[in-house]
Amino acid sequence: MAFDSFYEFLAMGGHAPYVWSAWGVTALLLITTVWHARVEQRQLLKGLKRRARRANSARGSTQ
Repeated sequence: MAFDSFYEFLAMGGHAPYVWSAWGVTALLLITTVWHARVEQRQLLKGLKRRARRANSARGSTQ
């Protein structure tokens, strides 16, 4: 193992603030990206369902 103790691992040889903040920012961006994609997917599906309902109702009223 590269570190003699768990504390040394967390300290990252004195570079802990940079290393752990980089990991934190990366994790936050990944989580935000997944959340945003899900929100957009829900909005898209709602819009497509709404459009399909309108098309079906318009088709039914013209026949």
